[in-house]
Amino acid sequence: MRFWPALLPLALCAQTVPGTQPLEWKGDSADLVVTGIHRFLDSYQRPASAPTRERLAYILGATEPLQRRPMERLGNHRVRWQVLESLYGEGILLEPKGAPKQFIVAIPDADETPESFARGVGSTLAAAGATVLIPQIMDRRDTYSGIPGGRMTNMPHREFLWRQLYPLGRHIIGLEVQKALAAFPSDLKIPKAIAGYGEGGLIALHAAALDPSITTALISGYFGPRGELWKEPVYRDVWGLLPDFRDSAVAQLILPRKLIIEAAPGPRLSPPPEAKDRRGAAPHGSLEPFTQQQVAAEIQLIPNAKPSLIPSNTPWSKPALQALLNTTSLPTPPQLTLSPDTARFERQFRNIIDYARRIIRESPKVRTDFWAKADRTSVAAWTASTTQYRDHIWRDLIGRLPDPNVPPNARTRLLYDEPKFRGYEVVLDVWNNVPAYGILLVPKDASGKLPAVVCQHGLEGRPTDIANPHGGNPIYKQFAVRLAEQGFVTFSPQNSYTLGDRFRQINRKAHPWALSQFSFIAGQHQRILEWLGAQPFVDARRIGFYGLSYGGFTAQRIPALLTNYALSVNSGNFNEWVWKVASLDAPFVYPLTGEYDIPEFNLAHLANYAELATLIFPRPFMVERGHKDGVGWDEWVAFEYAKVYRFYSQMGLKDRTTIEYFDGPHEIHGVGTYEFLRRHLMGQ
Repeated sequence: MRFWPALLPLALCAQTVPGTQPLEWKGDSADLVVTGIHRFLDSYQRPASAPTRERLAYILGATEPLQRRPMERLGNHRVRWQVLESLYGEGILLEPKGAPKQFIVAIPDADETPESFARGVGSTLAAAGATVLIPQIMDRRDTYSGIPGGRMTNMPHREFLWRQLYPLGRHIIGLEVQKALAAFPSDLKIPKAIAGYGEGGLIALHAAALDPSITTALISGYFGPRGELWKEPVYRDVWGLLPDFRDSAVAQLILPRKLIIEAAPGPRLSPPPEAKDRRGAAPHGSLEPFTQQQVAAEIQLIPNAKPSLIPSNTPWSKPALQALLNTTSLPTPPQLTLSPDTARFERQFRNIIDYARRIIRESPKVRTDFWAKADRTSVAAWTASTTQYRDHIWRDLIGRLPDPNVPPNARTRLLYDEPKFRGYEVVLDVWNNVPAYGILLVPKDASGKLPAVVCQHGLEGRPTDIANPHGGNPIYKQFAVRLAEQGFVTFSPQNSYTLGDRFRQINRKAHPWALSQFSFIAGQHQRILEWLGAQPFVDARRIGFYGLSYGGFTAQRIPALLTNYALSVNSGNFNEWVWKVASLDAPFVYPLTGEYDIPEFNLAHLANYAELATLIFPRPFMVERGHKDGVGWDEWVAFEYAKVYRFYSQMGLKDRTTIEYFDGPHEIHGVGTYEFLRRHLMGQ
């Protein structure tokens, strides 16, 4: 490796880095960063584009073709129907005495059973001449949310399933939309209608938008503004919903077909409470009914044909049902005797989990097909052909913001003056309201351009955990200090995964805009690389990345996006990530934990950790793994890393990747990794 010649003596003044302004700010670095990102998101807007059914189906995870088969009749109005491979629906079917005039899929709110609805509104619709199908949807209890005989949670069933489905490019909303659509017989000769209240209204609205053959839709207790979607339950988190698919935009995909909006109060919901033996649910997420004025204002955003608006103080009002049935009167319904099917809900719940397992099993082939156009004939061909993949993953998995668009306005302040190095606090502007903060350690008595390592803390960390020569969190073993003592410039950024639920809410605000916390982290690292590489004491071509835990999470993603990083070291995070975030096959998987910020939409079909490592290629890449690290099992780590090593080997660069196991817990080991950094950044 060629090195820059010794050009300049390293001479830093006592209080600031040359060329920077004095840093006057005081406070918690985490608060500086997290608050800035929230302020950015609170005012973020982007222009809407024309909504399409294809894009709506993608973000709802309703992309598999339906497998329509004759409905199975199970007795006493109970039916079952095929939806997708390994997924079926169940519910109640009511039929009129004479020839049916309509086929209506009617969906009550999540916490009402099909039998209860059938005895009331359902029987009224059937008495008026409609065939009525009432599907079972997932409710908000937590009875089955967890591993039987193992760890149980207080997550509503909808949240528990959302966590598994989201990384698989699926969604509880999308699956229930497809269940509703598959309930319509394929040879139907009468008009198709769909109706829903609350969660059922959400499903009905999007089902009608996706299926142009539905002639009438009634939406009750759901329609309204979605600008604060992040305040709703996490199982309503939809990647990229805004601004293209707010309710008024979805309505445009239904109109000029008949659309009835009943402005009735929707369900009122508070976050799920914790119990001693049940935890993990997202602590925020409530439902407050929209006012009739809010519903009317959202309707006014529709540019042309408008839906019918029916104000009502209760759902399923007489005017709403008359509009759905296209009649001026409603008959008196007969008394309907239906005993509850106590096993149906669990069957449906387990069926969705089994469906998710199938998607996990099939995801490697989907990724292989996705990456098929990447050219493996040479290193140069691979590098050129994967530019489009890097762009795709940055845009559709991480979420891409414009490049940093304000001057860095670097401010620094002397923090440490040690025998072997000086340390400075550094603040750089990235976007309006969004700064980058870090601690810079610069070796003394060195000349020329030095290699640098960006050293990244983990969950709830601070730069002082790793860059403080007088202490810090022991799991990091002061690795930024140790590297500075070996002659590396180190920079330890403050990442935003700190301050508890405040940072997790970043993803809640960002996801509807097809952004994530790492959209901001990527921009911060763009600015860090730009500023650090411009310093006269740093060789911009020799800046490596080394992170533990969430820092390893960062080490897997950011160098895959930013090619200015010369190498990457992932410590305490590398894993078979699809299994880790979507399966229920181990006690440490994320569907069981409180970290609801983790799921990344459609990760399983875009890039597991091996694929992300191939975007780091041909730059060196290393994994550091403690045998006693509870974030995973060695077998899972080794399984995924074997793909990385095979790829580097087949491309003729196996000496640029390695994994080091050590007999220890979740911590920096700092043996093989230090040698790796010296070899690839110092040529030693």
